[in-house]
Amino acid sequence: MSKVAVIAVGGNSLIKDKKHSSVPDQYMCVVETVKHIANMIERGWNVVISHGNGPQVGFMLLRSEAGIKEGLHPIPMDSCGADTQGAIGYNFQQALSNEFHRRGTEREVVTVVTRVLVDKADPAFQNPSKPVGPFLTKEEAGARKVKEGWDVVEDAGRGWRRVVPSPLPQKILEEKAIDTLVKGGFIVVAVGGGGIPVYYDKAKNIIKGCAAVIDKDFASALLASNIKADLLLISTAVEKVSINFGKPDEKQLDRITVSEAKKYMAEGHFAKGSMLPKIQAVIKFFENGGKEALITCPEKIGEAMDGKSGTWIVKD
Repeated sequence: MSKVAVIAVGGNSLIKDKKHSSVPDQYMCVVETVKHIANMIERGWNVVISHGNGPQVGFMLLRSEAGIKEGLHPIPMDSCGADTQGAIGYNFQQALSNEFHRRGTEREVVTVVTRVLVDKADPAFQNPSKPVGPFLTKEEAGARKVKEGWDVVEDAGRGWRRVVPSPLPQKILEEKAIDTLVKGGFIVVAVGGGGIPVYYDKAKNIIKGCAAVIDKDFASALLASNIKADLLLISTAVEKVSINFGKPDEKQLDRITVSEAKKYMAEGHFAKGSMLPKIQAVIKFFENGGKEALITCPEKIGEAMDGKSGTWIVKD
């Protein structure tokens, strides 16, 4: 069987800039990204593609707010996750299928709309911290807090926003299906946006969706370790991980061990909303039996696979 890689693509990387944020623009970003993934597949890798969906969920919530003013129902957060998983997955299916056709490669791509179990006892539910949706006035935010039970915060002087929890992923419910598809030779798009957050309602003995956001790198690391992937590849906006980022003594890292990654993390080299969760996810991957990890930008994947770019993280 081919080596398996889980490739986590950031949701922001699917949007070139504010002037190119339409659905066709996002599709063209996917078209460029899949060229590099297809090169990797041609080298003999089988891949699972995960992706972020933060901006896309934000757009959907904006549409929901506009619809409410026209008398339409609001869209729950878990439905936003499901909708964007399907839409972005479709973009990857379409773009990769076309790329395979262009190359004369016979491979099939499928999207698995993925639920990820979280624990309602996770401390994140007592401390919602992930801003979602549009900016609101103080009065609007207060009204939604009363009417819909939202947690709201003032966001850096720009207005008020809803915040939701960001719990850790506990179990990927469609994991067996994903693993079966991978072993069957399919290219799989899964755990989009970190997965749709669901929890087990003990009183009703059912699984229910909830308003939360799961970090896609943590979910990707969990999937990668559970299906025993050979590589966790986190595709991001930078070619390499750096220490002393933005300072005169900034240093790009070519290859580091897990212990070195932990050391740099403890020294505060990685920003909380940027590189830190990626490094934490990589460490989790290794703690659960992971073999190798790579962090780089999409256009450098080929060079990185040849050891000429990217930051490789390896066992001690």
